[in-house]
Amino acid sequence: MLYKFKSRAAADLIMLEPQGRQIVALMGKTPGGSGIVTAAQIPGAIAALEAAVAAEEALPPVNEAGEEATEQERADAVRLRQRVAPFIEMLRRSAAEQVDVVWGV
Repeated sequence: MLYKFKSRAAADLIMLEPQGRQIVALMGKTPGGSGIVTAAQIPGAIAALEAAVAAEEALPPVNEAGEEATEQERADAVRLRQRVAPFIEMLRRSAAEQVDVVWGV
């Protein structure tokens, strides 16, 4: 399943279900079939995503076994900062134009 985020201020953004669900949950929304981040809610959504990124970066990197990640594993890992960057940009553009962001699966 895919999450498709849409805004009149930016190009569509498509994510795989686990990452889309994670981002929706981090914003305090209920993951599911469809939803909306209103223009008024965008600043809070950006703040929540940036706080989650900061919290993840404060933790030591671990691998799937729960052990400290090697240098190679760190280089290969896709961090939350990388996953949310395009979405935060969509939110910023939408806020600038005062338009909502919607999603559907």
